[in-house]
Formats: sequence, C-alpha cells, structure tokens
Amino acid sequence: MYKVLLVDDEKRMLDLLALYLKPHNYTCKKAQGADEALSYIEDEPFDIVLLDIMMPEMNGWELCQEIRQTSDVPIIMVTARGQQDDIVKGLKLGADDYITKPFDESELLARMEALLRRRFPTNRIEVNDLLWNEKQYELTYLNQPIKLTPKEFAMIGHLMRNPNQVFTREQLIEIIWGYNSDTEGRTVDSHVRNMRDKIRSVGFPIDDHFKTVWGVGYKWINQT
Repeated sequence: MYKVLLVDDEKRMLDLLALYLKPHNYTCKKAQGADEALSYIEDEPFDIVLLDIMMPEMNGWELCQEIRQTSDVPIIMVTARGQQDDIVKGLKLGADDYITKPFDESELLARMEALLRRRFPTNRIEVNDLLWNEKQYELTYLNQPIKLTPKEFAMIGHLMRNPNQVFTREQLIEIIWGYNSDTEGRTVDSHVRNMRDKIRSVGFPIDDHFKTVWGVGYKWINQT
C-alpha cells in the first residue's frame, strides 16, 4: 500500500483523484492548497505526490521548490496547462513527471507505477515459497524451476508486485507488450492459462492466488 499526497485547490479534483487511486492499492491524503500540503509533509512521509500547478497564494511550481528543499519524494505535476514551457519549467524545478487534465486513468497509474518502481525496486517477490527473481530471471517453487516465456514471466511478476490490484486485459497489454502493440485480449488469456498450468504442475496452489475477475481482467492475492 503506497501513500499518496494529493494537492489541489479544487475539492472536486481531490475527490476524483482519490476515487481513481483507492482501488489500486493507494492510500490518499488530500491537501486543499500548499500550506496544508506542507504541514502534512512535515508530519508524515509520503511515497509520491500529485501536485496541481494553478493554485492561489502558492502555485505548484513554488510548492515543488519548497518540497525539494527537504524531500526527494517523487512528484507528478497534474494540471490543465499543457504548454511545453510549463512542462520544462516543472521538471527543472524538481518534478519527476507531468500529466495534463483531462487525463486517462490508466496513463496516470502507469506513470505513478514507473516512478515507484524506480524508488522502490523489487527484484525478488516470494509468496508461500513461490519465488519470482527478476535478477536471475527465475520463477521457482520449493526450489523447483518453472519455465515461463518472457511475457509470462513479466506478467506474473507485475501481478505479484501489485497484489489485490485488478488489471484489465488492455492494461496488461500496454504494460507487457507496449502501448503500440496490436495484441488482443485473447492472447493475454492464453498466456494466463499456460502460466497457471505450468505453476500448478509443480504443486503450487496457483488458483488460490491468481484470480480471474470476470468481465474485467486479472489480479493476484497474497493468501496465507
């Protein structure tokens, strides 16, 4: 569970962002303006900040500078301003990324995940003796190797890294195959079926963890 600080002078936008993020393993703290945001940052740590630019009194650029004096927390500028100069200015002042309103929910989630992966790299994930090891490019259960294709290995690693989060087939295609891929949903289903068969064959109870969310996609559950 990651902690996100949402900063915007519009309550409606804060509520909308929180609504987007809550189902995806994020805990959100809402700051309606720069002063409130700075007080929260002084009192508690955050994993990532979503920061609006156009705010009264202290704008997002100024707040970004203030945050950078004491913290290296990843900052994504979220704003209606999409001019190139604004993007460059935000990045030069210490922001890590930039997304403009109206934004696509899946794009925002992907940008947040990319920053968090760099901040909290996870090379090894173990669930009930099933070990996903990115550095050694291995998936093992009780030291038994499970041979997966590169796409299968990347997909199960992504799901294990983000437990309880539902990913649609379209999101998995973008993450595993790339934004410009012409891969179809049935290809994802085929990879999932093959993965389950391979992991089940070594005795791991894959069906207790790798769940189908009918009509939506897939998720991983860390059951004990």
